[in-house]
Amino acid sequence: MTITADMVKDLREKTGAGLMDCKRALSDSSGDMEKAIDLLRQKGLATAAKKSSRVASEGLIGSYIHMDKLGVLVEVNCETDFVARTDDFRGLVKDIAMHIAAANPAYVSREDIPPEVIEREKEIYKAQVVNKPPQVVEKILEGKLEKFYSDTCLVDQVFIKDPEGKQKIRDLITGKIAKVGENIVVRRFTRFQLGEGVEKGQVCE
Repeated sequence: MTITADMVKDLREKTGAGLMDCKRALSDSSGDMEKAIDLLRQKGLATAAKKSSRVASEGLIGSYIHMDKLGVLVEVNCETDFVARTDDFRGLVKDIAMHIAAANPAYVSREDIPPEVIEREKEIYKAQVVNKPPQVVEKILEGKLEKFYSDTCLVDQVFIKDPEGKQKIRDLITGKIAKVGENIVVRRFTRFQLGEGVEKGQVCE
């Protein structure tokens, strides 16, 4: 049976599980929605969304240094110090720091983007699609904004270590929430690249 995007979306809304987890569950259940929900519940993935509203004030500040020329600091929060000390959580923080180093996101999520930045992007896109019907323009703007989010927002980026190139950082975190049983949030990050912003030949005071 063909698994459609609407089926995946419907399952995701019902369970709060990650996109790839929903797609896999539907595939394993031959498109049977109830069986797919049961599969996600068995794996603990269907409850991940419920945990996302809980306060996460513990966690770790992780780091990643690449060849002494590129460095990342990232704060990832969980609910308890017990989980923060586990190999699962530490591995997640390390993977996220490494991803930030490679993918260079500008924001943690789309909610962090200043409204004026989004408006500027929209104006640029509108200028590219003149003389088209309003409904067509709206669809194109929506698609271009989604592409902008996937390029600039950490949680919307495809995880660099995913061999299939489909799992987003958001899905990676959701899967870990289901496994450790606590809410997990990427709070902030900083990325440094040697010489960034300094023109060659420029004298530094």
